[in-house]
Amino acid sequence: MDNQFKKSLKFSLSIAVITFVLAAIFSVVSTSALSGVIWAVGILIVLAIVFIGVIFDMLGIAATAAQETPFHSMASEKIRGAKEAIIIVRNADRFASFCNDVIGDISGIVSGTASTVVVLQIVNVLGHDDGSTFQLVFSVFVTSIVAALTVGGKALGKYFAIHSSTKVIFTTARFIAWVEDKTKINILSSASNHARKSR
Repeated sequence: MDNQFKKSLKFSLSIAVITFVLAAIFSVVSTSALSGVIWAVGILIVLAIVFIGVIFDMLGIAATAAQETPFHSMASEKIRGAKEAIIIVRNADRFASFCNDVIGDISGIVSGTASTVVVLQIVNVLGHDDGSTFQLVFSVFVTSIVAALTVGGKALGKYFAIHSSTKVIFTTARFIAWVEDKTKINILSSASNHARKSR
């Protein structure tokens, strides 16, 4: 039990560090992108951040719902992406933690910050002062829309993740395989080896 707790603690700390770094990168990139564009483009950036959060939340759920069996059949036929899909399913807990807890939560936080910047831009364009009643009401309105899109999108994504988990994971695995081929970086292979060593 103590050994298992230490492994869990080590993984939690590593996830926390990764989250800290990625959150900083996301915040800097989104803030920099929003500072030099008009509010219409800013809205598109906010929607893109929400979309990223929804997609990764779906991937995390699909990983926990998928079964290895179909991918073994694909792997025996040497279908591209099958090997990567097996690695994802075998490491579903870690894959889900990264997708849901890291990328998903970061996207939620950054989208909220980005929407605040967009609200300020729109308020200034319309000639209202910071802290005005209009800004307060408009800020609540925009925040509510972002929250509704996020929750609604994740609910829809969860449906596809549960009912089409094999297709979702296989599509993801094929994409990862393509990225590994192009960059020559073994993303999933490295993660799999790390997971085996920590057991």
